[in-house]
Amino acid sequence: MRSIDQWLAEYGESHLHPTNKALHCVCVPVIVLSVFGFLRALPVPGAVAGLAPALDWATLAAVAAVAYYLALSPALAAGMLLPLAVAFLALGALDALPWPLWSSCLALFVLAWAGQFVGHAIEGRRPSFFKDLQFLMIGPLWLLAALYRRLGLRYS
Repeated sequence: MRSIDQWLAEYGESHLHPTNKALHCVCVPVIVLSVFGFLRALPVPGAVAGLAPALDWATLAAVAAVAYYLALSPALAAGMLLPLAVAFLALGALDALPWPLWSSCLALFVLAWAGQFVGHAIEGRRPSFFKDLQFLMIGPLWLLAALYRRLGLRYS
């Protein structure tokens, strides 16, 4: 398994242009939010819903993501808890809108991916996930690691 530093360095190779970086700072969190929204919108089997009403597919995916992040960097996994909590609060607000949650998430997902591809067109490099799908999980950590570096915090 690659180290967190190896993952982040390789991800960073296709994210050097300031405009691409800025677009990723906005679009990556929106994509994460929309994916969790799609998962929250999926029905939960009745037996599970009866036993644990707060349990849904988005929560299970968040737990799995944090477990993956924990294997790469306990410090970044801990740091991801706050953004995940904010995302889940935002999902609650989106779910309160007068249309289905999945439709809001679809609009956000399409717009954010368009922004990502514009950023990569400006960068002149293909998105990292074309090389390895695990980079879809590394994008949020790349943003958080940049914040840790600015704050002088260690993550590896």
